[in-house]
Amino acid sequence: MTPRDAADAGGSRWSDLDRPPLNASALRRALVRESGLWSQVDVVQRTGSTNSDLVAAASAGKAGEGAVLVAEEQTAGRGRLDRQWTAPPRSGLFFSVLLTPSEVPVARWGWLPLLTGVAVAAGLSRAAGVDTALKWPNDLLVTVGGEERKAGGILAERAGEDAVVVGVGVNVSLSADELPVPQAGSLALAGAVTTDRDPLLRGVLRSLEEWYGRWRTAGGDPAASGLQETYAAGCATLGRTVRAELPGNRSLVGEAVAVDGDGRLVIATEAGVQEPVGAGDIVHLRPV
Repeated sequence: MTPRDAADAGGSRWSDLDRPPLNASALRRALVRESGLWSQVDVVQRTGSTNSDLVAAASAGKAGEGAVLVAEEQTAGRGRLDRQWTAPPRSGLFFSVLLTPSEVPVARWGWLPLLTGVAVAAGLSRAAGVDTALKWPNDLLVTVGGEERKAGGILAERAGEDAVVVGVGVNVSLSADELPVPQAGSLALAGAVTTDRDPLLRGVLRSLEEWYGRWRTAGGDPAASGLQETYAAGCATLGRTVRAELPGNRSLVGEAVAVDGDGRLVIATEAGVQEPVGAGDIVHLRPV
C-alpha cells in the first residue's frame, strides 16, 4: 500500500482553515506501538473507498492486522445495503481497519460491526463530549434539536479467509446546509466540545483497540467480554416499536426486545412471536 499523506497534499492543504488536515505523523506516534494493535496508520487525501482499498491491500499482502487507512475525502464511500456515503473533504472521520481475529470462531465474527459501534460511541462520547446511541446494527445516533439523527455508520467486509475490514464514517463538522439528507446529523450540530479530528480519531481507535482486545481474549464470547450487555445498554433500538425491512420484500413490525448471543435483533410481534433478525433495514417507528 503506497498512500500519500494528506499532510503532503500540496497547495490545497490549508484551503479550509476550519477543517485542517489530519496530522499523519502525529497519529502514528500516538497510536503505533510495539505491544499495541495498530501496526500502521496511513492518511490519504482522496480515495473512492477506504474499505475497498484496504481489502485490496490485504489481498496483495501489503497490509496486516492493525492497518488503519484514513481518507480526508471519500468519493465512493459505502454504507450498509450499498448506500452511498458522501461528505465534504475533511468534514468527518472516514477510515477502515484490518482485523484478523484468529482466536475467535468465525461464527462470532458477526459481532465485529456491533463491537465497533460500541467502541466508536464510547470514544466519541469521551473525546467530543456528545451523548451518542446506537441504532441496530451499527448506526451512530446523536441528538440535534431534540431529534435523533444519524451521524455515522459502520460497514464490515471479509478480506479473504482470515481477515475482516471494518469501515467507519462519522460526520464531524457538517453544518445544517451540508447534510446529505434532513435526517442526518453531525457532532458539531449535536454540540460537540471539539471538532478537531486528530483527538477524535485517536480516541476512537484507542477505544476500538480496548474493546477488540477484550472480545478477542474472551474468544469472541459476547457475554463474557461484556460486549452484549454494553451494546444493549447503548442501543436506542431496544424497547422501541420498529419495522424490519427483510430480504425477499418481507417486513416485520413489533417491539425490539433484545440482542441475542449472535448479535441478532429480537423482535416481539403482536402475534406473540419473538423473531430474531440478522439482516435487514430497521426503521424506528414513532409512538402512536
